[in-house]
Amino acid sequence: MTGALGPVAQECVEGYVYRGTPLELLVLRRPPHRQDGIWVPVSGKVEPTDPDFEAAVRREVREETGLTEPREVWPLDWDVPFRADNGETWRLHAYALRAERGFEPTLSDEHVAYAWLAPGEAEVRLHFVDNREAVHRLVERAARRPGNL
Repeated sequence: MTGALGPVAQECVEGYVYRGTPLELLVLRRPPHRQDGIWVPVSGKVEPTDPDFEAAVRREVREETGLTEPREVWPLDWDVPFRADNGETWRLHAYALRAERGFEPTLSDEHVAYAWLAPGEAEVRLHFVDNREAVHRLVERAARRPGNL
């Protein structure tokens, strides 16, 4: 598939894990040797064994946080092409995943810390501009979903 930056070489997913009342988002910190310790949502590559993007984000969330049964999973309709470090065009597909109020993550070795933050705090802490837009989309759409907030 071809995008504005050229052919897409790798599809990726981002998972914005949240819990409601009040709305909080899970942000994860990379270790210092990986992207200088920036704060990010769950993210990863779509694998050939993933039947679709939702399955890929569910797998990544399970691997990186231990969340096995989100209450809801829904697309944020936010597909972002970007230039990877190797110069290829990759594309992110963002999803919201609702966790139970008491859920606390078990981090993989991809992250060294986590925080549950209000949306405004998450926007400030998240490193990439596209992360902030995804948070806006999540907040706007979560408020319209029955039983979410």
